[in-house]
Amino acid sequence: MKKLVAYITTGFPSLDFTVDVALALAEAGVDTLELGMPFSDPVADGPVIEAANLKALQNGFRLQHLFEASAKIAPHIDTLWMGYFNPFYHRGMDNFIAEANKAGVSGFIIPDLPFEEAQPYKPAIEAAGLSLIDFIAPTDTKERIEQIVTDAKKFIYLVAYAGITGAGKSEDLQSIITNIKEFTQTPVYVGFGVDQNTAREKAEGVDGVIVGSAFVKVLLDESLSDTQKITKIAEIAKEIKEKINS
Repeated sequence: MKKLVAYITTGFPSLDFTVDVALALAEAGVDTLELGMPFSDPVADGPVIEAANLKALQNGFRLQHLFEASAKIAPHIDTLWMGYFNPFYHRGMDNFIAEANKAGVSGFIIPDLPFEEAQPYKPAIEAAGLSLIDFIAPTDTKERIEQIVTDAKKFIYLVAYAGITGAGKSEDLQSIITNIKEFTQTPVYVGFGVDQNTAREKAEGVDGVIVGSAFVKVLLDESLSDTQKITKIAEIAKEIKEKINS
């Protein structure tokens, strides 16, 4: 069965809501949760996730809130922290590793940490039983794909197109998927531009999909109550999980 990874922005609209929606996503069939760490300059993300980041920061988000929420969420669903490298650098990777182990989080997604620059941190991360997710882009050469994926752990994050999340672009990924699978048996999940309308197409040839903006749009919808947001997000997750496996 193909897997569904869901991204939500931690602390928006509130920390209690983050816990509630995470547990609802687990019940809806989501396999892995990306808890987004709000950051002032989320360079890989489009306007939807950028807006949620800003609102969470305006609401007073602190890293301690991420750790507290994760301790309540991770026992119920496989959980990753998705964040930009600046907080990891300033707080220290060793501190993040310790907090992840304490909360039961399984690893990190750091989109602005290039493969080469990630190498000094990988041994400590993996020694602690955690994973640092590797990225492949449609622009990567076959030689670079081999270099990146040979020792990839947990899953490989295949970026669906060059650009930012939520842009809704489309590229033929079958040749790059073939290249990845030539060098590794690690599962390949595709992200960027995946929603209810594109999920079935995007899932072709891969082992799972990663969905963010489709969920965060609901978080930003001020016409909905918190209860309605949770219900709608769970419905979207169920629909996507069904479509990628039909």
